[in-house]
Order: sequence, then structure tokens, then C-alpha cells
Amino acid sequence: MPKLFEPLSQRGLTLRNRIAVAPMCQYSAVDGLPDHWHLVHLGSRAVGGAAVVIAEATAVSAEGRISPQDAGIWNDAQLAAWRPIADFIAAQGAIPGVQLAHAGRKASTQRPWEGHGPVAVAKGGWTVVAPSAVPFDTGWHVPHALDEAGIRAVIADFRAAAQRALDAGFQLIELHGAHGYLLHQFLSPLSNRRADAYGGSFDNRTRLLREVVVAVREVWPEHLPLWLRISATDWAEGGWTPEESVALARMVKPLGVDLVDVSSGGLVPHVTIPLGPGYQVPFAAQVRREADIATSAVGLITEAAQAEAILAEGAADVISLARESLRDPYFPRRAASELGAQIAAPVQYGRAW
Repeated sequence: MPKLFEPLSQRGLTLRNRIAVAPMCQYSAVDGLPDHWHLVHLGSRAVGGAAVVIAEATAVSAEGRISPQDAGIWNDAQLAAWRPIADFIAAQGAIPGVQLAHAGRKASTQRPWEGHGPVAVAKGGWTVVAPSAVPFDTGWHVPHALDEAGIRAVIADFRAAAQRALDAGFQLIELHGAHGYLLHQFLSPLSNRRADAYGGSFDNRTRLLREVVVAVREVWPEHLPLWLRISATDWAEGGWTPEESVALARMVKPLGVDLVDVSSGGLVPHVTIPLGPGYQVPFAAQVRREADIATSAVGLITEAAQAEAILAEGAADVISLARESLRDPYFPRRAASELGAQIAAPVQYGRAW
């Protein structure tokens, strides 16, 4: 059996293989409500054979959306809209997951096919928040620096979103602490200029993320996995580092995080990233080795043999596919054929195999 198709047990769940569909924003919700597009998009990847299908960065509050068209889970109408999607994913044998997110200073931005900048308040945008009043880039919103009450509200929003995720039928949560969004903004000295208990030292900069993990675990059942996505490096001098990523992983493991999904970048613009096949895999390997925690590798992983090699060499426990999953919802079935594994097809499709 190829490593890519070995089951993986986490808490009370067993992944049927090591392939996860990474969260990918669809920018297609109205008032945070997922719709038929989200059902077909996510459901087809479950039919395609992935073990875990994670819904896009799903805002824990209205102000936490990346774009006005982002999906959310901050009210019960959104909960109800997610339930049939989670149910369908589970019915196909995949684990339905959701990424809980707050965009912070990168909120209120245009969806990609309409531009690459902030949405003005007059055009449906809103006031954004961050650890410090430092905008993402020239011409972007100057964020409001969160005070203590604002921080408490963010933690409460994540906790409430986790409870709604459970009620909607999701079986896995991934907290979004990467790509320059709010939790990442607190982690990095480049965006966190605070002088209180949430800024300065490593312990202070990681405090919000740790408090969010604890709050989510208060409502998220013991038998269900909790994942955390991080950017292992900002790719910028003075920013967050791989060594800090290892230290953070060591801290959150005893708090109830079961896997670290290791990505990179997104905090500051105009950086040089050495893109190439599997360019982020060494970070996943480092976190796995030095923090003794399961990791997921993601980023320009496009071939079955490449994914198999990453697992075989012990660099990660799970392979997360993003753009390759967009190109081919049936990647797991193609990979099984290429690697000599057999995976069951839906009975409706059986005659094709």
C-alpha cells in the first residue's frame, strides 16, 4: 500500500488516506451564506476520493471576512446553510472540515477577479482591525488597533464559530493562523507593534493564538481533531521564522492541536518567495521533526509520485492539495491508479472502474 493511501487515525476519526483538500476561498457567498456552488465544489472533491475536505476560510465575524463575498459562520442562518454541505461530504466517506478565520487588516478587500485592493466603506467595505494600526500596504485600510475588549470579542467569536461548526456537522476544524490574517498578524513583529501582554516577546505575540486554541477546545469535542495552519516564515527580514514556528507547535500541541498545516508568506507584500515544486515541504518536515507533531505539506504539490515521496521520507503526515484540486477534483483516484492502489468508487460510478 502506498503511504499516500494508508489510513491515518486522529483522535476518534480515521482518514481513509493522506490526501486533504485545502481550504480555498470561492468568493461566492452572499451575506456569508454558502450556496449550491459550495455544495458542488466541496462535494465533488469528496466524491473524488480525498480523505478530508476543508471548506474555505470561513469568517468568525462579519468584519473578519477577507472580501464581502466570503463565507461565514457567525450566525445560525449560516450554520443551517453549511449543514447539508457537511452532511454530503460525510456521506461520501470524507471528513468534512472547516477553516475558521479572521482576516484582520487584510479584510474588506476585493475578490481576485475584480481587483487586488481594499474595498472602500462607501462601496460595501468596513473598518478593519489588527494588532496595531499598520496597514498591509500603501493605499490599504489603516486598521483599528484592537483593545482588550476587542481581543476578548475575537476569542469569543472563534469559540462561538467552533460551536456552530460542530452543530453544522463538521468533524474537523482548522484554525487559520497563516497568510497574513489576524492570528498571523499577532504572531509577527512586522505587524504586531504592541507594548502590552499581546506584543513584544514571543510568548506575548503567541498569546492570542493560544487563547483561541483553548477557547475552541472548550466546545470542540475531545474525539474530534483540531488542526492549525501557519505560515512558517514571512520571507522578510525581522518577521516570523521557522524556528518560532517549531516553538509555537510545541506550545499548542498540549493545548489540543493535532496537526500543523505548514504554509508560508502572506503577511507583507513585495517579498521574494523561491517558488518551486514542494518549496514549503522542508518547513513541514522541520516542524514535524523538531516539535514532534503531525504536519501537512502544501504548496506546488501536483504529482502522485511527488506526494508519495514526501510522505515516504517522513516530511509530513498529510498532503494538502489546493490548486491541483481545483484542476482535478479526482486527483486521489488518478493518484491511486498511478501508484498501484485501489480505492472504492461511489456505487453510482462503479461501472467506470
